[in-house]
Amino acid sequence: MSKVEEKLAELGLTLPEVAPPVAAYVPAVRSGDHVFTSGQLPMVAGKLQHTGKVGAEVTPERAKALAQICALNALAAVKSVIGDLDRVEQVVKVVGFVASAPDFTGQPAVINGASELLGEVLGEAGVHARSAVGVTVLPLDAPVEVEIQVRVRAGA
Repeated sequence: MSKVEEKLAELGLTLPEVAPPVAAYVPAVRSGDHVFTSGQLPMVAGKLQHTGKVGAEVTPERAKALAQICALNALAAVKSVIGDLDRVEQVVKVVGFVASAPDFTGQPAVINGASELLGEVLGEAGVHARSAVGVTVLPLDAPVEVEIQVRVRAGA
């Protein structure tokens, strides 16, 4: 078990199986020393954990927890490409999308669910640049979607 997965276990979390694509794409692609994930929804065992807009049907607190699930799914996608999460040298960028009620402006706090998890699990390697974007609707009426870009050790 990798150190990253050991840290997840300490937090009471496990790395899920890679979420199967819901359209014509792959979960992650490696280009040189970088891995780019597709947008990850809050899926657990193939089931979307919640639907609706944040600030309406979904509370910001619940959405933050859903963003954490998205980050776990993104890490699983990265692992599927590089084999061992200990090879992650840096999370370079996180992009989070929040399906938002018209008056909801707390997108950064929601995407903190993903950012904080990456920091807890990867330490300094989890510190990243980020965008948190409010949108009208996401695939399958998901409240949150997260994608990450990571740099892996050269030759890894």
